[in-house]
Amino acid sequence: MGGFSIWHILIFAIIVLLLFGGNRFSAMMGDVAKGLKSFKQGMADEDDDRVRRYEEQRRNDPRQLPRDQPPIDAQASRPADPVAPPPPPRDDAL
Repeated sequence: MGGFSIWHILIFAIIVLLLFGGNRFSAMMGDVAKGLKSFKQGMADEDDDRVRRYEEQRRNDPRQLPRDQPPIDAQASRPADPVAPPPPPRDDAL
């Protein structure tokens, strides 16, 4: 009783169409769609610009390592430290 029935929605839709007209309503929906498309394109352009600036900065300003520290690639190629074996199971645990 406190909600809208299908009749309320239909009457409201008819009133909106009479006020705005079919052409005007479809034009507004087209403008909304163009706005959403433009917004998505702007967000994608911003991400591309951010990645491009990061790549330029990385190429122009390489990280300076101390002389006694080997390059990062050499550190990654070193073998990992051996892992200690797990302790044997306890007999008194139930």
